[in-house]
Amino acid sequence: MLDALDSGSVVALAGGVGGAKLAQGLAGIVEGDRLTVIVNTADDFDLWGLHISPDLDTVMYTLAGIANPVTGWGIAGDTHHTLAGIATYGEDPWFSLGDRDFATHILRTERLRRGDRLTDVTGGLAGALGVTARLLPMTDDPVATMIHTDGRTLAFQDYFVARRQQDEVEAVSFAGIDDARPTAEVLAAVVAASVIVFCPSNPIVSIGPILEVAGMREAIARSNAAKVGVSPIVGGKALKGPADRMLASLGFESSALGIARMYRDLLDVLVIDETDRELAASIEALGMRVLVTQTVMGPKEDRERLAGEVLAGVRRAGSRK
Repeated sequence: MLDALDSGSVVALAGGVGGAKLAQGLAGIVEGDRLTVIVNTADDFDLWGLHISPDLDTVMYTLAGIANPVTGWGIAGDTHHTLAGIATYGEDPWFSLGDRDFATHILRTERLRRGDRLTDVTGGLAGALGVTARLLPMTDDPVATMIHTDGRTLAFQDYFVARRQQDEVEAVSFAGIDDARPTAEVLAAVVAASVIVFCPSNPIVSIGPILEVAGMREAIARSNAAKVGVSPIVGGKALKGPADRMLASLGFESSALGIARMYRDLLDVLVIDETDRELAASIEALGMRVLVTQTVMGPKEDRERLAGEVLAGVRRAGSRK
């Protein structure tokens, strides 16, 4: 455990594989419930009568140490007999779900239908898998990411999975966001945090929805916590997913500097990869400190290495407040 954090708590904002990896690194050096991971739920959707929470599950499985090491999502060694059976009945199994993964969705759906909050359902599922960090959905209210392209509007999973991100993104909106509110648990975690970490997740469709929930951006901005982000863009490219293409098509610069500009009103420190060292001075000119290190994460030990560097760096820099 990191001695510098003995008396403080850490909140991480995460979604997707990159966010899950850093969350696992943080969990390895921040003791138990002093780590809270707030996860994007705007990519949740219903499929075959089941409520699927892709980002929550990716983070949960990764924290539990059971995520598929090849894909970063799903469960290692899972089988797909149920999907094969669905295909037998003439359905297109376009969204890959393993048999153990189905158990997660079945129980989540059953508990939501009986009236449990997504927050409580998530806590129960994560606890059963041995996750000691607090895993919180960004809201208990339904929010759905919508992709606008070529005169059409696509649900996020249609764009991301079914159509393999082939469409040029012209705009992104979040259905239901105006009615969504952060939970008491989320707000309490932000208020109590000593450090808030923006994981290397897509800033538009992973971190973006979290910040768009009413009051979240303001709560983070008001917090006295030191705030640090890890750029999801390395050498102008996303390591996984469409973040670089999405940034470019929406008019943002696909670079660590572009990420800094998006978060300039929130972050004290931005962590960038060695590849982008030459951008450090331009980022610092925006009013934030820069930590340059190896941000591309390998196995669990490497994720803990980056997490330790992130927390040590932000402690040295402190908060702009």
